[in-house]
Amino acid sequence: MAASLSTATASESLRFLPLTHLASKPNFTPFFSPSIRFRNKIFNKISKRPSLAICFVVEDKKQGVPQIEAQNEKEENSEHSIPQILTPRVAERLARKESERFTYLVAAVMSSFGITSMAVMAVYSRFAWQMEGGEVPLSEMFGTFALSVGAAVGMEFWARWAHRALWHASLWHMHESHHKPREGPFELNDVFAIINAVPAIALLSYGFFHKGLVPGLCFGAGLGITVFGMAYMFVHDGLVHKRFPVGPIANVPYFSRVAAAHQLHHSDKFNGVPYGLFLGPKELAEVGGVEELEKEIKRRTKSYKS
Repeated sequence: MAASLSTATASESLRFLPLTHLASKPNFTPFFSPSIRFRNKIFNKISKRPSLAICFVVEDKKQGVPQIEAQNEKEENSEHSIPQILTPRVAERLARKESERFTYLVAAVMSSFGITSMAVMAVYSRFAWQMEGGEVPLSEMFGTFALSVGAAVGMEFWARWAHRALWHASLWHMHESHHKPREGPFELNDVFAIINAVPAIALLSYGFFHKGLVPGLCFGAGLGITVFGMAYMFVHDGLVHKRFPVGPIANVPYFSRVAAAHQLHHSDKFNGVPYGLFLGPKELAEVGGVEELEKEIKRRTKSYKS
């Protein structure tokens, strides 16, 4: 049983009323002395004054339990109402991100498959055409493959220089879109991929339709640029920035270091270093960023596991 002070009425209540309600005015006033009349006047004045009624209400504890439970249920409903309000926004944002990733994935797969198939057919057709007379042009073939590897490696150094001297300088108005949150499946920075594809297509075309050592070198250079561009797209766009899933590439240890190093480039902890991609860990080691690189690798590994 719990006692509470209340002005409301309830069962099992005990009320204390003022004394004025218990006193009644005597009807035999004229028959008594003036002192009695004087006392009656005092009673009349007291009865006209405002009185205060104090009520002690004894309430059952069981009556408060439903109210407490109702209050708790109301608070729980209010807490659960917050996710219900945010869920549509989160769902819409996730759906938009998935749509953007799917759009870029389709573009990446189509371009990769198209470029790869054309490159393979071009290499096969070119060497088959060269060997029609029965003579194998060994020097031309060696030059083609050698320059393919050389162009792929050289593109890393070209990309590092262009990234630092052009993209973060005079062409920052285009590259800035890559350092801001992306809206949509594409960004203005993707134009650089098309710009690099132009000389590759030109070199491949010239080397495909002409015979000789120089056309063979041009064909190899165009092939090397193409291979680097495809590798850059999968590691940079897919693995680092998660614009599309890359599958087993994420499990390659060196690619994990490359992705972590490029993530530090976006954090701007070492004045933009590394500007290259595949040799990014080496650039960080030159400026004393090995410790930060290891921390970033652990952070990315933890996020992938979660």
